[in-house]
Amino acid sequence: MKRFIWVALIVHSISVSYAQSIWDAKTENLSKDNSDIVVYRSPTCGCCGKWLAHLNAHGFNVTDNVVDDVQEIKDQFGVNSSLASCHTAIINGYVIEGHVPAGDIKTMLKNKDNIKGLAVPGMVAGTPGMEMGDRRSPFKVIAFDASGQLKVYKNYSKY
Repeated sequence: MKRFIWVALIVHSISVSYAQSIWDAKTENLSKDNSDIVVYRSPTCGCCGKWLAHLNAHGFNVTDNVVDDVQEIKDQFGVNSSLASCHTAIINGYVIEGHVPAGDIKTMLKNKDNIKGLAVPGMVAGTPGMEMGDRRSPFKVIAFDASGQLKVYKNYSKY
C-alpha cells in the first residue's frame, strides 16, 4: 500500500509540474509603476492563492485582500455575471477578473489598451492557478470596456 501511495504522489508531482511549466515561461519585466496589483478573493478559495503565486513569479507586487463578499467588489468595479470568476484584481485602473495569465496583463499594461479590463470567465481547467495535471481546456481572455462591449483579447484554443 505504501508503494502505491508513493507512486501516486510521484505521478501527481510530475503532472502538476508539467502543467505549471506552461505558465512559467519568462515574461517581460514590469516597471515599478506597473507592478502593484490588488486582489480581492474569498477566504474559501484555494485556486486564488495559486494565481497569486503565478503573479508573484512574474514580478507583480501582490496585495491579497481576503473579503467576505467578493460580489460586492465585482459590483463596485462593474464586472457583470457573464465575466465573473472567483477573484477580482485591480492594477493601474484596470480590472482583472479570474485566471488571466500574467503575460496578458503585462501586454495590456504595455499597450495601454483602451479597455476597462480583462477576464477569464468561470474557473477553466489549465489556466494559471487552475492547473489539473495535463488537463487543459481551451479558453479565451476577454477584453471589456466601460460600455459593456466584449472582444476576444487572446484565444488559448491550443496551448
